[in-house]
Amino acid sequence: MGKISKRNQNLMNLIKRVHGLVENPDLEKHRQSQDAIGSILGNTKAINYREINIEGMYAEWVSVNRAHMKKYVILHCHGGGYSTGSSLYARTLTSKLAESTSMDVLCFDYRLAPEHPYPAATEDAMKAWNYLMLSGYGARDVILTGDSAGGNLALSLVLKLKEEGRILPRGLVLMSPWTDLTSSGKSFTTKAELDPVLDSAYIDRMIHAYAEGQNLKNPFISPLFGNFDGFPPTYIQVGENEILLSDSLRLHQNLVDANVSVKMDTYPGMWHVFQMSPVKAAREAMDKNAEFIYDICG
Repeated sequence: MGKISKRNQNLMNLIKRVHGLVENPDLEKHRQSQDAIGSILGNTKAINYREINIEGMYAEWVSVNRAHMKKYVILHCHGGGYSTGSSLYARTLTSKLAESTSMDVLCFDYRLAPEHPYPAATEDAMKAWNYLMLSGYGARDVILTGDSAGGNLALSLVLKLKEEGRILPRGLVLMSPWTDLTSSGKSFTTKAELDPVLDSAYIDRMIHAYAEGQNLKNPFISPLFGNFDGFPPTYIQVGENEILLSDSLRLHQNLVDANVSVKMDTYPGMWHVFQMSPVKAAREAMDKNAEFIYDICG
């Protein structure tokens, strides 16, 4: 046991160092270094990337180079605290999603804060959704996925579709979703020392950039406070060692209370969006994502 936790500790220190390179207070440099990581880690001959333009917004289709399922598609909302991240950075996840499910994945570059605060990201997510609907997909052919702030965006998109009385996606897959911008979860305190990736100061900067002057309990900003009646089946994955653990635990409880079909897996010793990392748990988690997606499409 001591050995495993020592190895895990070393891995977490490595993640911290890599993340330290990324957590650059200079936003432009931070964004560039994420793109560099994405193009290195997400680069594989087994995958095709096809750029498209959705009303002036960059987006890309990520597909496996083999016979694959055409009926269903995945719409992925990338993370990055609403201030950073891109389709390129998200290749660390979108290529794994495409490979594990054999489905096409669409990822889009929503406008980022602080240049474009709330509600820019939600408006852009709706543009991507409408693009799929106009391309001949039905709402029930789409699985919505998101990591971190992208999990927040996926949830707010479904809340928005629901508010407009539109048909909801077939299901939701959320990796370490950021659901509560009031930062009221217990894990902010209990996991502060353990989390190798996030800290409260970083999260406060992201909140300030994205939602300054807004009511942080607005469900489109903090989906945790939304009404989940009628929500599609949802699967949540979270790392045991992240300060956003409570954001997932409480979301899970709220979905259960609303009678939504929901599953959650907490990964021991793992960190925020560990699925991006080249570790065994990440591969297992991606297989579980695919399993869930097959189940709801079956």
